[in-house]
Amino acid sequence: MAEFAELIKPYDLSPQQYNVLRILRAAGDAGLASGKITERMLTREPDMTRLLDRLEKRDLIRRDRDASDRRVVRAVITAAGLTLLENLDESILELHHRQLRHLDRDKLKNLSDLLESARNRT
Repeated sequence: MAEFAELIKPYDLSPQQYNVLRILRAAGDAGLASGKITERMLTREPDMTRLLDRLEKRDLIRRDRDASDRRVVRAVITAAGLTLLENLDESILELHHRQLRHLDRDKLKNLSDLLESARNRT
């Protein structure tokens, strides 16, 4: 994580902020409610509202009321957020390659399966 944190530091992002942007990119135009974002986080964020506030202040996300249930507020990644992630994608991929290049394909598959099981608690 230290190498990753150093990589994103020039972009004024924390690992948690990066994770939220990554989750929202995967969610697409529909976005996600903060509770759903929290469920998908790699690390638990005790104050999701404040984290979303910081990203919204930088115009990396926006928050919209759900059309079918006005009580629900969804966070959606903006074009600026997508651009920021695109600028980071190659560097992060290279970092992961450097960190994991000693593992062969079978070990990488096993690692991926184990991480998925840990995340899903299965």
